[in-house]
Amino acid sequence: MPSARPPDLPPEPSWSGWGDPAEASELSDGLSQLLTQALGIRRPGRRVGPLSALAPPPSRIPATVRAALESLLGAAHVLDDDEARIRHLRGKSTPDLLRLRAGDLADAPDLVLLPASHDEVLDTLRICSRELVAVVPFGGGTSVVGGLEPRSDDFTGQIALDLRRLNRLQALDEVSRVAVLEPGLRGPEAEALLGEHGFITGHYPQSFEYATIGGYAATRSSGQSSVGYGRFDEHVVGLRVATPTGELALGRAPKSAAGPDLRQLILGSEGALGVITAVSLEVRPAPAVSAYEGWRFESFAAGAAVVRRLAQDGPRPTVLRLSDEAETALNLARPAEIGAPGASCGCLAIVGFEGTAEDVAGRRREVTRVLEAAASGPEPEAGESWVRDRYHGPYLRDALLDAGALVETLETVTFWSSLPELYAAVSGALRDSLSAQGTPPVILCHISHVYPSGASLYFTVGCAALEDPLVQWRQAKAAASDAILAAGGSITHHHGVGRDHRDWYERELGRTAVRALRAVKAELDPQGILNPGILIP
Repeated sequence: MPSARPPDLPPEPSWSGWGDPAEASELSDGLSQLLTQALGIRRPGRRVGPLSALAPPPSRIPATVRAALESLLGAAHVLDDDEARIRHLRGKSTPDLLRLRAGDLADAPDLVLLPASHDEVLDTLRICSRELVAVVPFGGGTSVVGGLEPRSDDFTGQIALDLRRLNRLQALDEVSRVAVLEPGLRGPEAEALLGEHGFITGHYPQSFEYATIGGYAATRSSGQSSVGYGRFDEHVVGLRVATPTGELALGRAPKSAAGPDLRQLILGSEGALGVITAVSLEVRPAPAVSAYEGWRFESFAAGAAVVRRLAQDGPRPTVLRLSDEAETALNLARPAEIGAPGASCGCLAIVGFEGTAEDVAGRRREVTRVLEAAASGPEPEAGESWVRDRYHGPYLRDALLDAGALVETLETVTFWSSLPELYAAVSGALRDSLSAQGTPPVILCHISHVYPSGASLYFTVGCAALEDPLVQWRQAKAAASDAILAAGGSITHHHGVGRDHRDWYERELGRTAVRALRAVKAELDPQGILNPGILIP
């Protein structure tokens, strides 16, 4: 039943910031003044010039290699113009944008390729492996951990393998509730195709508007409804993967005892082991009813105890998030609330329900009984505001960079018993590092994903930018990463490893596990062309 992406495509993403250029935020005079006072901002941030004024280094791809790729894909799908190359340069982290604003285009791909099938991807990898050309799989370009920043100096060139033309719903088994989706589908496109048949993925990360199905799988993405719907990787039942040495077809059944589950090698592999060309995914009926509301706790610790109670003993809502005191008071995702009456009261939890009318009513009633014993609420306006603005936080980040602030995020995960220590350790490391540099920060945090045994912490950090904000942030991020491992957390929960986390990932894995991972890389990608320097220590 091949079904192509619907005609109402999301706008082309910004080349120099987050998401839809039409949604870019502007700071009001009042907010700018407040930030200047609160953070001690000293100068406006450096802004990027027009795209037409930028020129990446000359392409290194030999003419013979380009001719072979054009013969395979067609000349129209082998791009080397400056705009295409710049639009496929790095991801969307704050360091990525700061380097772009400084005019650093050194990592721009030499070519951008647009394959349209599994076989074209497979043949492209064979050519590139033979000719020693580095290959960076490219979906939505939303990486925030250096996942699109390969080390390609030892190769004859670097290509961005843009998968946007692999954009079909290949099949839908309504009895098993399994859809086969191609990797280039962005979140809204996949939901629209499934919605025609009454189904959803249930996966809504903050990058939902631009991230892709392949990117979800390659990074072990976790969406904002993970409490009710689970992580993306938990619902992947099959994968088709192209590698330089051949094809992997993984997943004959939902579960199996036929040896180790090799799907787990690809999930989270960030394009370093192969290129995902199809994902078989468990889907679910579209909800008939949804309801979101806010509840306020006196403290982060009190709220975390109730969140843990719901995660462990139920009933579970579909969405469950808890902001600490600082994030509740200064919610960067909703600047209109800054300074508003009551905005700094306690710790705000967002609780959401989706499903049939009967299911939502039943779970909401039981969850309310638990919350009423420890929190004040409900606040429907808070829930509605969160739903409306849930994807807009990164737009404000870009406006703050313009104003001269340094704003970035990081996340981690641990067991419930270690959560207070991890929260204190990471907050303290960030505060100490940035204060020592003369830029005391504002640090916000929320519990974003919960499980019976633990939860993730998501930090947002803001301070005045120094003359070299890249060095400033790298020092703070290194201190926070050291603190994460020392406190027993994982270096990442849902952002992936990329290049930024790789050294700490090696420490987290241990020497034996690293050798095993390198052995898999050598078997599937003997020339090391796939996203070199990413993930694999």
